[in-house]
Amino acid sequence: MRNSFLTLITVFSLALINAQNYDFGKVSKAELEEKFHPTDSSANAAILYRNEDISFSFSQNTGFTQQKEIVMRIKIYNKSGFDWASKKVYLYKGDNGNNEKIKGLKGYTYNLEGGKVSKDKLKGDGVFDEEASDIYEVTSFTMPNIKEGSVIEYKYTISSPFLVIDDINLQYNIPIKKLDVRVSTPQFYRYKKRLNTKAFYVPKYTQSKKDKSLIISRKVSNNDVVGSGSSLSKSETRYYDNVVTLSEENIPSLKAESFAGNINNYKAKLSMELEARVSLDDIVEKSYASSWERVSKSIYDSQSFGGQLGKFSFYKDDLSTVLEGVEDDFHKAFIVESLVKSKVKWNGTYGKYAQKGIRAAYRDGEGNVADINLLVTSMLRSQGVNANPVLISTRNNGVPLFPTREGFNYVICMVQSGNSYLLIDATEPFSAGNVLPERVLNWQGRLLLDGGTSRWVNIKPNEKSSESTMLNVKLDEDFTATGKVRKNYTSYLAMNYRQKYTNLSMDDHVKYLESDKGALEISELNYENDRDLSQPVKVTYDYELSDGVDEVGDKLYFSPLLFLTMKENPFKLEERLYPIDFVIPYEDKYMVNIMLPEGYVAESLPKSEAMSFKDGHAKFDYVVKENGKYLQLMVRLEISNPLVQPADYEAFKSFFGKIVEKQGEQIVLTKA
Repeated sequence: MRNSFLTLITVFSLALINAQNYDFGKVSKAELEEKFHPTDSSANAAILYRNEDISFSFSQNTGFTQQKEIVMRIKIYNKSGFDWASKKVYLYKGDNGNNEKIKGLKGYTYNLEGGKVSKDKLKGDGVFDEEASDIYEVTSFTMPNIKEGSVIEYKYTISSPFLVIDDINLQYNIPIKKLDVRVSTPQFYRYKKRLNTKAFYVPKYTQSKKDKSLIISRKVSNNDVVGSGSSLSKSETRYYDNVVTLSEENIPSLKAESFAGNINNYKAKLSMELEARVSLDDIVEKSYASSWERVSKSIYDSQSFGGQLGKFSFYKDDLSTVLEGVEDDFHKAFIVESLVKSKVKWNGTYGKYAQKGIRAAYRDGEGNVADINLLVTSMLRSQGVNANPVLISTRNNGVPLFPTREGFNYVICMVQSGNSYLLIDATEPFSAGNVLPERVLNWQGRLLLDGGTSRWVNIKPNEKSSESTMLNVKLDEDFTATGKVRKNYTSYLAMNYRQKYTNLSMDDHVKYLESDKGALEISELNYENDRDLSQPVKVTYDYELSDGVDEVGDKLYFSPLLFLTMKENPFKLEERLYPIDFVIPYEDKYMVNIMLPEGYVAESLPKSEAMSFKDGHAKFDYVVKENGKYLQLMVRLEISNPLVQPADYEAFKSFFGKIVEKQGEQIVLTKA
């Protein structure tokens, strides 16, 4: 009996020793000694503990105030994880000084020095406050003395006068060891809970009730007592909090493989939609539940949105000059877009509401997204063009789970003429009608018509962009490959090329084209239509490649695409739990002409082949022909449906792997 008792005590003691202590300030030596994450060795950092506790406190003067307490403990494994030592906290600014505030910020960095745990405190010189936009302030901080192996820990509370609860992230791009979330909302306010159904990791939560009370004080006059004034009467109201609790361990990271699109659309998160204010008897006193129609109209009715769309005189003279004699609406749209781009530069700030107002933005030559694109809309409307704003949730903002004004963070312009339309975003210097920056291409937008009526519109590109390449190859006596490359880019691929190369010097342009392509030397580079958005981009250059051909005995081996060959399959995961997103449909074509060197003939050529994925969603053609002293190759990859679902990942990975293998197949030449 005594031995059994001692054994039980020993086991219990060991459990206590091995149990993880997540109390603030209790970082262990074992956490600091850990060199890599035990289940994800590729992780640069890991969240050892995250606690988010949301509750509401009552004051008779201000009513219910939201308190959000955050505690984070993060392990940094290497230098690539240093970014996790910096944090930005966004604080919403309301009307009449009703702003969110941060309080109680504390932080420490822990390191092992001489086998002992040391800690450095986050001080005031590491904390900064700034104005991020007209609706947000930012408190940012960077933890001190960060090293490989450090553990950082910080906590703070956000006090908010607003009843709206921000989405609660339950997953990040690094793993989480332990996550605790608790949301307590007063009985008087009804919230609908939603988990992101697109997420591949869906945690579970529990619900309970907790008894609470609040005290109301009232002045009571004492009219019946001579010489008396008034006294305070206190009354107690009993109510309860609805409590949502979530406790999870070992949450996997949200890893982005190639062509992930907006990976945040697939992040696990909990949303709390404010639906109604109710009485103690559960009778709805006020409904907050909304619809996209009501949300859209409330935005349109704002002076910073719909109020910017009238006809104004400050641009009248400039418009009359550039539009003289122009009748076609789409031509007008192109000219107005070009005028606005030349007059107003984007300040890098998103927003559906005008930051300065279109008049001030036009005067100052700078504005946010709404300043610029509402200006385009106003100008076109002043000319009788059917132009209307389109509200967007950008790719990094994700897809909103329920109707809310905060679901939109961007606005563009749509011009309609007959059954055709143009989408315009004048913030991007190299975009053109129906060619939008990638940040905007998030499936659909909300078109707001004059008067505030609205409907969804598709903003996904339908027409294929193309990259076409002509490659001439001549093998010199020393088997160096020389020749000329001619490339054409259209639509989105043209915009992407302009964004990357237009503002580079010619030398830097050449260096980028040569990078990662072996012993390639480029000369005579010519770049056409770099700023003429109405034309395809054209690029030509001469090349010399000294390591593209292998000589083995009396035979020569080389890939016909030379330095343009795709070297590896970008899809490497065994299983993918979110779609492949190529963003746009596109076509990639190569025409290769190879002049055989004197005294050599083709011994073997890759076989011509055609492959298809899922009823033509993607196609690959590879055709080789021999024509006297020339070899001709035609290669074409066509992606018609840019979104590949997780269920099709294995099949598409195999399809793409075969493309890489095919491009790597070699031509064998032998002496005649």
